[in-house]
Amino acid sequence: MSKKHAIGVVYSTNPDFQYQYDEEPEAETLAPEKQRLRVSLDRHHRGGKTVTLVTGFVGTDDDLQAIGKMLKGKCGVGGSTKDGEIIIQGDQMEKVRQALNAAGYRIK
Repeated sequence: MSKKHAIGVVYSTNPDFQYQYDEEPEAETLAPEKQRLRVSLDRHHRGGKTVTLVTGFVGTDDDLQAIGKMLKGKCGVGGSTKDGEIIIQGDQMEKVRQALNAAGYRIK
């Protein structure tokens, strides 16, 4: 979700004034066979806990969250999606790779 920011004008007394918003175009989601995802393990800044990271997704935040939800369900664990990454709790590399391959994604 991106917030709209008014450009240049804070307040106007003109009743016909239309605000102009600075909108960033959202990246279009590529087809699964064109995606090249990386699956890795990470322990940095996580209190020694191991997580499985999926990076390299090109697309909208809604599609990223849908893939994250699917992976969490297949692995039976928690996780989150933020900053273009899917974070799955624990060492779930094999399950994540199998689920992504079954969905048609290319794994690096």
